[in-house]
Amino acid sequence: MKFSKGAFFLLFTGSFFFAQQQKFTIAEAVNGLRSTLAVKNISQFSWSQDQKSFIQGTKNGYFLTDIHSLKQDTLISLHQINTSNTSENQLKSFPRINFVSNSKGYFTKDSQYFWVEKSGKDWKVKEWFTPEAEAENIQLFSNNEGFAFTVKNNLYVSKNGKVTAITTDAQETIVNGQAVHQREFGIDKGIFLAPDNSKIAFYRMDESMVKDYPIIDWSTMPASNKNIKYPMAGTPSHHVKLGIFDVKNNSKIYLNIEGDPEQYLTAVTWSPDAKTIYVAVLNRDQNEMKLNQYDASTGNLLKTIFEEKSTEYVEPQHPLTFFPNSNTDFIWQSQRTGYNHLFHYNTERGLVSQLTKGDWLVTDLLGFNEKKKEIFYASTQVSPLERHLYKINWTNFKTQRLDSEPGMHAGILSKDGTQLYDIFSNEDTPRKINIINTASDKSKNVLIAENTLKKYLRPEIKNVTLKAEDGTPLYGKIILPTEFDQNKKYPVIVYLYNGPHAQLITNSFPASGNLWYEFMAQKGYIVFTMDGRGSSNRGLKFEQAIFRNAGETEMKDQLKGVDYLKSLPYVDADRLGIHGWSYGGFMTTSFMLKYPEVFKVGVAGGPVIDWSLYEIMYTERYMDTPQTNPEGYKKANLLDKVQNLKGNLLMIHGAQDNVVVWQHSMKFLKAAVDNGVQLDYFVYPGHEHNVLGKDRVHLMQKVTDYFDEYLKE
Repeated sequence: MKFSKGAFFLLFTGSFFFAQQQKFTIAEAVNGLRSTLAVKNISQFSWSQDQKSFIQGTKNGYFLTDIHSLKQDTLISLHQINTSNTSENQLKSFPRINFVSNSKGYFTKDSQYFWVEKSGKDWKVKEWFTPEAEAENIQLFSNNEGFAFTVKNNLYVSKNGKVTAITTDAQETIVNGQAVHQREFGIDKGIFLAPDNSKIAFYRMDESMVKDYPIIDWSTMPASNKNIKYPMAGTPSHHVKLGIFDVKNNSKIYLNIEGDPEQYLTAVTWSPDAKTIYVAVLNRDQNEMKLNQYDASTGNLLKTIFEEKSTEYVEPQHPLTFFPNSNTDFIWQSQRTGYNHLFHYNTERGLVSQLTKGDWLVTDLLGFNEKKKEIFYASTQVSPLERHLYKINWTNFKTQRLDSEPGMHAGILSKDGTQLYDIFSNEDTPRKINIINTASDKSKNVLIAENTLKKYLRPEIKNVTLKAEDGTPLYGKIILPTEFDQNKKYPVIVYLYNGPHAQLITNSFPASGNLWYEFMAQKGYIVFTMDGRGSSNRGLKFEQAIFRNAGETEMKDQLKGVDYLKSLPYVDADRLGIHGWSYGGFMTTSFMLKYPEVFKVGVAGGPVIDWSLYEIMYTERYMDTPQTNPEGYKKANLLDKVQNLKGNLLMIHGAQDNVVVWQHSMKFLKAAVDNGVQLDYFVYPGHEHNVLGKDRVHLMQKVTDYFDEYLKE
């Protein structure tokens, strides 16, 4: 069939227009950016040992890319591994290899460790370490000559094929080698290997004084119970010690840490010479912290390096970072000035200097260039909505920004500090990756990802800046319906979190922040989201505005957003909906009960209903205890306010939630029954605090359907 040029043009442009009109399915809106719509990336990036090239994973192997020429060579392939692997250990897909150098590394398969090493042009694979079936928290010695791991509640070390029990506690309430304090304070592990592998420091947690809390597994016949230890605000907390095991002598001591047994021990850091160990000791009230140095051989306190105090709270979240080849000088990250900054300390002289300063915060410490006395970091210096990469000279404090484009940048520094891997996105850039030469400041692009959303019908997104009652700027976004008509009036969904340690609004891809927002815009909704006071990355004053009064300041700020929405001629003020999860679920429920005239529909997921039922470390930081702040807990408690509900409220909870335990919403349901109040409720069996995977599609379909039923005309 032949077409005229004009007909071909019409056909082509018509097809192009049609492609631009494609709408998201609910599955694409929920999981697409992690699956079919994932933006191209460099997989499993790491710097090579010589730092003149980088390693990246592919489906069937690893490439080695020269940073100057960008020439790629195959480092290792699946065929090479399987050639030397036994028949029973043949691999169908390529494993994730942890490279020790360009010629050796290791990987795991079915919990078994394999060593892989280059021999001539071939790669040889050999079985290396097979941990016990129940082994967890496995850590490899830095010299690759041993493993530390836990089995149930005890800690073990394996070296030269011999397994030694470091602890032998029979009581299940004594837990060794695992993360403690509900994983607050930046704690993500319980085993700390000395730099020279001569010793192992570990947490020992006694939970005997904490009451059991039931988590029911409904999938068994009959249903079975698993008790967890969940210390709630104002109740007894677990007791934590730090042990040190000498690998050579098979001897064990515990640090002589004085003070309340309910105090918190964090920022555990070995000195580079492995002779001493540092611990940030924080009182239970979380307003006084001491950074202590202990002798690793005797466990005795050597000195307190410094103290930090606050009328609200001190929150140490990072271990010490020692300067290269120094056993005395280190960087401490602190919010003492109101923003997280870098401080140079010497173990003998104390504070040497404050390295970074300003009404912005350091978000990540990347490393050093020892020869040039440079420190590399990421910060919010340009804007709270962006992250940029910097270097600072630690002697003259000369500072230089290393990237040049707007957006959210993250960096991986080479070991010698001469090359910086810069990965970023912004509202118009799905992903871009550059290699920055930190000496010449020249940048070489290695990836520009295509926009995987280009064929879809996308909404108009506007950045919004409002002001809190004290004049603080509040950043938000409004997502307009895809077939927007300013002469119509539209329903609005406000999505919020507005709690500590979270930020929703950034200059990143996609500009909306969430494809479900765009999915709802395609269905004719306006979506609005904003970070109010209490949110992260704006400094302590912004975060601590909620201190002792969770929910109050946050609602005032979100009401500024409501006022803004009502001022828009195309917003139907009688059809406002609100949705949030966790802290956002608490906020959603609070709005439906404390301001029942504002929102017609609310969907609250995993909500905190009564802060006295939430865990100690988080709750007492922001609310103090129920005993010392009864009025704050009373105002935030939603159980005695259920009778105020006027709109339609759907509450959702994971049946195995061990973060916001199921009791929160169960007690709320009981209060609703007692007061003759009707609401809607849905449970996700088998899910903990967040509903993830394929079931998340079901969750967001349910949320969508609820707004469709009660918010649309």
